[in-house]
Amino acid sequence: MGVQGFPTLKIIHAGKKIGRPIVEDYNGQRAAKAIVDAVVEKIPNHVKRLKDDDFENWLQKKKNSPKAILFTDKGTTSALLRALAIDYLGSISFAQIRSRETEAVEMFGILDFPTLVLLPGGDKDVLVYDGEMKKAPMIDFLRQVAEPNPDPASEPETPKKKPTSAKSSSDATESSSSRRPEAENTPPVKVDELPDLVGVDQETVLNEECFTPKSHICILALLPDSDEKEPLAAMDAAQALLSLGQVHKKHSRRHSLFPFYSVPPRNPHAKVIRDTLKLKEENQLEIIAVNAKRSWWRRYSGSDYGHTSIEAWIDAIRMNEGSREKLPDRLIVDTRSTAAEDKKEARTDNEDQAAPSDTEQEPMKFEQFPDELAEEEDDEPQPVHNEHEHNEL
Repeated sequence: MGVQGFPTLKIIHAGKKIGRPIVEDYNGQRAAKAIVDAVVEKIPNHVKRLKDDDFENWLQKKKNSPKAILFTDKGTTSALLRALAIDYLGSISFAQIRSRETEAVEMFGILDFPTLVLLPGGDKDVLVYDGEMKKAPMIDFLRQVAEPNPDPASEPETPKKKPTSAKSSSDATESSSSRRPEAENTPPVKVDELPDLVGVDQETVLNEECFTPKSHICILALLPDSDEKEPLAAMDAAQALLSLGQVHKKHSRRHSLFPFYSVPPRNPHAKVIRDTLKLKEENQLEIIAVNAKRSWWRRYSGSDYGHTSIEAWIDAIRMNEGSREKLPDRLIVDTRSTAAEDKKEARTDNEDQAAPSDTEQEPMKFEQFPDELAEEEDDEPQPVHNEHEHNEL
């Protein structure tokens, strides 16, 4: 490719003749934003930009087919919306309407911008998206009417089908459309058997790692109760742990990621976390990020536990993107003071159990029982020491 320096960016288009692609050399700044902007400009745009005068005509075309409309106050079409239009090309038609197009805005009663509206088609009710403007949760929303197109890049890695299982190879891909891992190589549900993910059973360990005033970001997978007969929850947990393990392994080579922990329901603090943060019940999987030092937490709200969706959520946390919630003070524990109190109680118990009787006395230790204190305790029988013992003391 004639590369002489790094980084070098080349943007490749399909040419008219097979084997002769069109190669564009990027000659802009070697900064992340400039490179991203150059690539974003090349994303094909299948989003229709509508105005009041052509809005009705667009709605009437393919009236029974699903349509998605983004109401926004921006004039440009974002890379996110263009990417979604590609993912659903052929199944959902995408359009964008600016806030100044008052007729269209009033027709749907739009008050906030941006707002994504989904028209399932026919006489079905309009659906309004109320989540984050992130790809994974938006795909979950659009799944109500259609599944995204498979990613061609994942096809070469798809294992061959075996005669005994027609679904194995298609379900084994890590595309965003894989909701239920049914592949033959699905990992076991038990967390401690999966690599690259540390399991914490003890409440003390979990508190020390993630919930002290100095604890940084932790990713916690709160596992469902294996005693409950919930096969779908078990499969979700298996897929989520596999995806988390893959993401963590990728970044751990460069030591650039925060720790991941799996928390089984037998850990007493798991229920405390669920109750305090008002999460799902114990028979459901929950994935959260907590930062006790900064007093915030964030929940994974998607229903797709594939590698792509999990990594997108992790990347958003790494890039300090997305909304967060205040971490309740109840969950932040000063383990140092707790440990000191435990030691003090243990020492007091030992002293009570080992208190000397009238017939058998232990030598007094000045650091524990000063002379002044011993003289004031008239009610207790005073130990008798001979002169030799006194000199030793």
